[in-house]
Amino acid sequence: MNRQRRNEIENVADLQKQLDSRTDLGKFVVQGVDLTGVSGLEQANFRGCILIGCRFKDIDQEQILGKQGASIFPHFDDLPYEPYRKSLYSVAELMKNVSGAGYTGTRDFAIYAHSHRARHHPGGISIREALAQRIHDHAIDDALAEFLEDNESKGVIGIMGGHGTLRSDPVFEKVASLAWKLTRAGYLVITGGGPGVMEAANMGAWFAGHDDRATLASAISELSVADTFNGGHAEGSPAFLGAVREYIDSAGKVIEKYSAAGRQPAVSMAVPTWFYGHEPSNLFSSAVAKYFDNSIREEGLLAIARAGVIYAPGSAGTMQEIFQDLTQNHYATYASRSPMVLFGSQRYQAEYRLIDDFIKAKGMSETYGDMVTLLDDVDQIVDFIGRHPVRCVPRPKPLYEQVDLDQ
Repeated sequence: MNRQRRNEIENVADLQKQLDSRTDLGKFVVQGVDLTGVSGLEQANFRGCILIGCRFKDIDQEQILGKQGASIFPHFDDLPYEPYRKSLYSVAELMKNVSGAGYTGTRDFAIYAHSHRARHHPGGISIREALAQRIHDHAIDDALAEFLEDNESKGVIGIMGGHGTLRSDPVFEKVASLAWKLTRAGYLVITGGGPGVMEAANMGAWFAGHDDRATLASAISELSVADTFNGGHAEGSPAFLGAVREYIDSAGKVIEKYSAAGRQPAVSMAVPTWFYGHEPSNLFSSAVAKYFDNSIREEGLLAIARAGVIYAPGSAGTMQEIFQDLTQNHYATYASRSPMVLFGSQRYQAEYRLIDDFIKAKGMSETYGDMVTLLDDVDQIVDFIGRHPVRCVPRPKPLYEQVDLDQ
């Protein structure tokens, strides 16, 4: 992913270093830094500098920096989340206190509850809350781009599918094996971050450091003591909350056991949303890019999966992703086209025929028709992905460069 590098300053030491060597901070973004004890601020030129979520000594210091040209985005108090995040979430951060208080006692659940109440307020979501959430999601965009830059791979592969897939379902083991193979082949696996197929994919990637796939199969068997995150119970009931606790606990025990074996878990990504806060994030991803806005999350998740997307059996959400991905491929929205694998002929026969007919009708068979397939075999999928690398498409000249705007 090509991204313009920002001159970002995120701690006091780096800011002080810049102030000691220069007086012009016009090209810098200072994010989440406590400015109360920083020296040399009054002598610096802040015109063009952006101060995001910084702490000031007092109102006088804030006003002085504003007069010196700084654009100041104020800190938000009294929120269960930090809008100006500097990094992605970790599973440990989101699931803090889960062992004692259960899922409803975690930070993850507290943010979900807060955002859900705000979204469904009788008077509508407040402007302050809406702005804070948009700023947060922008910070996640930025942190996600940095994560992808720092974790080089052969390519990013998305694995999508139903959140209700049982851990004992053969599909769960197939998806985990697929992610295990893809990760070992050098790809970075990303998922929607939830339970079911998403957990299977993150789990398979997690175990990629184990050479024997039988280890993964054993872990899945141990995980299956809590077969589904909700236990089939009514949402919010004591039985539902008990099932969620057992679901999370069983994953924690597997991670603890196999971490003790001395193998470093492999890297994978989760991109969930608090829009679906009733289902817990799975525990197997290395980093969590969690969004408030589900539409941004869905579009972005598919956009960064430039090495391809694999669709295991799922419901309406998975269907939406299939046709959203088809649209991105058809129009080369992000200046590239990538493989689409419908994983399961029994589930996706009709959808595959519909897509194939559409591609032929639009005369796009040679453009990207060969990049869409229907497969059941894990090894064949890995081979297909390897034989169909991303196709970069030259960007057309934008309209504003094609016309004389002075006419």
